[in-house]
Amino acid sequence: SVDLTSAPFKIIIDEEKTLTTDTLIIATGASAKWLNIPSEQKLNGHGVSACAVCDGFFFKNKEVAIVGGGDTACEEALYLSKLCTTVHMLVRRHEMRASKVMQDRVLKTSNIVVYWNTDTEEILGENKVTGVRIKNNITNKVSEIPVSAFFVAIGHQPNSEIFKGQLEMDNVGYIKTMPGTSRTSTEGVFACGDVQDKIYRQAVTAAGSGCMAAMDAERYLSAKEHNE
Repeated sequence: SVDLTSAPFKIIIDEEKTLTTDTLIIATGASAKWLNIPSEQKLNGHGVSACAVCDGFFFKNKEVAIVGGGDTACEEALYLSKLCTTVHMLVRRHEMRASKVMQDRVLKTSNIVVYWNTDTEEILGENKVTGVRIKNNITNKVSEIPVSAFFVAIGHQPNSEIFKGQLEMDNVGYIKTMPGTSRTSTEGVFACGDVQDKIYRQAVTAAGSGCMAAMDAERYLSAKEHNE
């Protein structure tokens, strides 16, 4: 837990060790949302992935499936369509949540096959993904699709729970930073990486914003020392 109400800030680790600090850089990241089916975690890293941009290349010229209906899912499906022979896109509802532009791009891409009103029942395979079992939630028809990879694109959750009520956040929980900086709503507290970035979410952009946060924190401490 943390106490950011006044400086020096207090950080409690493992419910017993308390640190005090004049400045704080938050780099807690964001966690991918999962479907919470047993085979998903069993095959994670063996064909199951939450990042098409990270892992899509390993499945070049193969058939893959992706679940999701938002902008991220559409973006990742389009990315995969340039690498894979067929992208099977599983959408739980009769429509997508994605913007009209993204939907149109997906529907116009010939090697993306969209399955509406579709739930994922199980990811198939022992040591690697070999297929996915799906169920139409209108007709209850169950079928299997042979694929080499299964991508989950149903969103991310920023790891910001312990900062709620102490820092300004958006409605999802991403920490707000001043544009062009890593500064948060509390002076002396900085945020970088995926905990404040819901758009790019890449290792290289997180590393860059980490450098920004380190420089911002250093400048803050230098200015504070000079004023004292």
